[in-house]
Amino acid sequence: MPSIRRSAVAAAALAALLAVSATACGPGDDNAGSEPSASATAGDKAKDGLRIPDGVPTSLDDLKKWKDGAWKDWDNWARKASDFANPVIKNFWQPSRMAKATDAPNTVTTQSAGEGQPATDPEPPATRAEQVSRPYHLNMAPVGKVFFDSPEGPMVCSGTVVDDPAHPGKSNLVWTAGHCVHSGKKGGWMRNIVFVPSYNDNGLPADRTQTAASREVAPYGVWWADWSQTSSQWIDEGAHTGNVGSAYDFAVLHVKPENGGGKSLEETVGASVPVWFGAPSADRVSSISAYGYPAASPYDGALMFNCLDRPGRLSFSPSAPTMYRIGCTMTGGSSGGGWFVNRDGKTVLVSNSSIGSNAHTWLAGPRLGSEAKGVFDAISRKFAAGE
Repeated sequence: MPSIRRSAVAAAALAALLAVSATACGPGDDNAGSEPSASATAGDKAKDGLRIPDGVPTSLDDLKKWKDGAWKDWDNWARKASDFANPVIKNFWQPSRMAKATDAPNTVTTQSAGEGQPATDPEPPATRAEQVSRPYHLNMAPVGKVFFDSPEGPMVCSGTVVDDPAHPGKSNLVWTAGHCVHSGKKGGWMRNIVFVPSYNDNGLPADRTQTAASREVAPYGVWWADWSQTSSQWIDEGAHTGNVGSAYDFAVLHVKPENGGGKSLEETVGASVPVWFGAPSADRVSSISAYGYPAASPYDGALMFNCLDRPGRLSFSPSAPTMYRIGCTMTGGSSGGGWFVNRDGKTVLVSNSSIGSNAHTWLAGPRLGSEAKGVFDAISRKFAAGE
């Protein structure tokens, strides 16, 4: 899909591919739902009298320590919603470091995949992931990679530029998975989180991305998250194996360019997609297409892939929202990548890759209801005045 706003021909072609049944077009969910979790800058914390966690930069000296490696002190997890800190470190994410980032796996076994729940459909057959046509900025411009540091080292997920109603045509919001920004119940916020739209635009082989010029792997630059929002359910229950927290495994980033500049992310890449909150349940959707950069074997993280399949249902608890599940061979690294359908002739985001089977035969993603809308609205409102 060329830039979603830029090419009507490509948008129409993808719309035909991502057909949704007529019964799938229902009203959106306008309820804010539960209170979302938010990040905060050190200045906000000091102003509001909140506890400032150890290791989070609150002064120029602290910032220098952070840039010199203090961010590696994982004994002091920045865990709470208000603990997030992600100062820009220029030239930190060079092509060689990006190439070394490993996948952030979130898998489940068949036995733990909610197969006994009444709202779970039989496991779908595998659907082979297909390469996305290159250059990516002319076929799926809103999609890119999310890089971050974890206690296990540099890791990678996928993400999507999404519309911001507070800034039409000028969005700086990126949709991804909660586990790509926060480790969940047993951890805290990841470090040095960035978004790279249209990563490796022309599809260089993985071994060449390590020594490639920055403009080849990051054609639109590196965008640092200056705010992160995920669900309180993910923070409280999330795990690296699927559980009830997976139904809330989504996140939104607000980003800014590493090298400054007046243009927004959406203006820079020329594309974004709207989020459809309260989209129909799986049995009312004819097909979903999932995009991402799978990095675990047999993939190497250099190329963008997608899977197209009719979704089924996956549930971990009668009290948790039922997830979408599709057959797909994409592996870790595709986490956070957008799931798209056609709504009235327009491509919209309805989910993101959250968990997959150990055998890499299927993926599941949360259905975005009131909790997701609350998270999204909170971060949009935060920057509505141009903060």
